[in-house]
Amino acid sequence: MEIINAIWVLAAIGAVAAVLLVLAAKFMAVPVDEKFPKIRECLPGANCGACGYAGCDGYAAALASGEETVTNKCVPGADKVARQLAELTGGEFADVVEQVAVVRCSGSCDACKAKMSYEGITSCAAAKLYYGGASSCTFGCIGLGDCERACPEKAIGVINGLATVNPAMCIGCGICVRTCPNGVITLMADVDRALVACSNHEMGAVVRKECSKGCIGCKKCERECPVGAIKVTDNLAAIDYSICTSCGHCAEICTTGCITYMDRSGAHRAESKSA
Repeated sequence: MEIINAIWVLAAIGAVAAVLLVLAAKFMAVPVDEKFPKIRECLPGANCGACGYAGCDGYAAALASGEETVTNKCVPGADKVARQLAELTGGEFADVVEQVAVVRCSGSCDACKAKMSYEGITSCAAAKLYYGGASSCTFGCIGLGDCERACPEKAIGVINGLATVNPAMCIGCGICVRTCPNGVITLMADVDRALVACSNHEMGAVVRKECSKGCIGCKKCERECPVGAIKVTDNLAAIDYSICTSCGHCAEICTTGCITYMDRSGAHRAESKSA
């Protein structure tokens, strides 16, 4: 009998608690903007921060409240998401500049000499703390794969000691850019073709001793660019993409071959081609 009474007491307590929870959920509920879940559903969920907000929830909340009116800030979502957001918010559709990650370094194991044997934690961030890593060039790719592990699309792999991006898989989220401790990974518009794959600002004679593929600041590309889109500043060539016509001449005449030229169409452009 005592056991039965205890069961009834527990059942009564459970029933009262359930009623209180239902009442609390009804009368203490925080109203949610109906637009928010619809907008959030459109976003890819990468939470990369490329839009300028902490994540997809932040961007969705800002759009739903009207605090944010620009609907083309989601680079991973590209034009498809921008068009959906414009329809939901009543805003004007604007084209998204599709971007891909690129590695501004050519220092593979074959090109760049090692100054020591690193046997610590397999992490670029950790190796950088130990004399800048094993490579003789402290400006370049450390090659221990922090970017590879961080990439949500598995678009990056470390090949022969050098991080390499597969543009066709890259969504331009920029997570790898923020992960790289040496800052050699950056984003560029996927319609551009030429890239100075070097980040070394040392004098040419020093660069030659460290890496056979590094920019030596000879200014040949600057002199021969037909539209004047390349300037050598602080011993390193840089391309002005607002002027560049993607003719590829700079890559052809580069003394060390550090300027590369290729189709960098990102995942979204590749998807639209196959559709």
